[in-house]
Amino acid sequence: MNALLISLLQTLEIIIKIYLLVIVISSLISWVQPNPYNPLVQFLRSITEPVYAIIRRIIPTTFGMIDIAPLIVCIILIFLDNLIMNFIYAV
Repeated sequence: MNALLISLLQTLEIIIKIYLLVIVISSLISWVQPNPYNPLVQFLRSITEPVYAIIRRIIPTTFGMIDIAPLIVCIILIFLDNLIMNFIYAV
């Protein structure tokens, strides 16, 4: 049972790290004026915008021209990743 739990937690950790990478790429692309019809831009927005919308509903994230929703999501994901890693090492 421990091996199954550890495997699931490691898989969840990999998913979190991939999503963090997607957020970073999406944020970097948003600094330039990307073509909204580009399939990569549409994919990144479809993956990240629902999570950003949840954060924006809870916390005002726009300060002038800067949106800190990606930063807040990254902080939450890093916290969850550290929590999972500590749980894995404790088991």
